[in-house]
Amino acid sequence: MKSKLMGAAIITAISLGLSGCVFNVGDHESGKSHDYWEVQQEKNRDSLTKLSLGMTLDQVQVIMGTSDFSEAFVNQADKEQVKVLFYRTQWAKGDGKTTKDECTPIVFKNSELVGWGDTAYKQI
Repeated sequence: MKSKLMGAAIITAISLGLSGCVFNVGDHESGKSHDYWEVQQEKNRDSLTKLSLGMTLDQVQVIMGTSDFSEAFVNQADKEQVKVLFYRTQWAKGDGKTTKDECTPIVFKNSELVGWGDTAYKQI
């Protein structure tokens, strides 16, 4: 009986002691390290320099990897399929979340690269 009471007291003490502990598992999406976004945006800026107009969607995705955001639609005027991939390339807010204003858009029409950057995005 005494050993059960002692075990319960130890468990209670440990539980109370740990209840105030906070573990930081990262300050960016998916629990990655705090400098993950800096490394990723530098990699994305470097990868943008390897793009050429006319590349296919698949070729660009091999170079750039997975986008942070994407949009797609069919332009009703000319029936072109438009796809825009967004890759983080600059810092805007220190909130640990990637937003579109921190990304460079890459624009495709019918799976062919037609441009990247704000100018290309505004022309679609």
